[in-house]
Amino acid sequence: MSKKSNDWKKREGIVYSTANHFEYSIDLGHSEDTLPPSEQKLRILLDKKSRAGKQVTLVEGFVGSEEDLKELGKLLKNKCGVGGTVKDGEILIQGDHRDKILQVLEQAGYKAKKVGG
Repeated sequence: MSKKSNDWKKREGIVYSTANHFEYSIDLGHSEDTLPPSEQKLRILLDKKSRAGKQVTLVEGFVGSEEDLKELGKLLKNKCGVGGTVKDGEILIQGDHRDKILQVLEQAGYKAKKVGG
């Protein structure tokens, strides 16, 4: 048995076109250019909603590629010595490490500020 091509799955929403000049192109998503650290405006906040009462420090507002965000998340996790993750354009660091993260980001040249209580 041969496997069929899955090209038809990539054609979301296009059923049929009668236009002679129609060309279907697949949008592979565009990679957003990463702003330099001096132009980033990051917000650091403490959150414990939907986390069984456990606190996490969130870093929001990063503008750039997913790879650069993951690299920044790895740096912050290493400097704080804790676990965390990068998802939905946010960096989650386990525990309350707002002050330490603020210092690390400012040393790296980022514009960052603490938000919330």
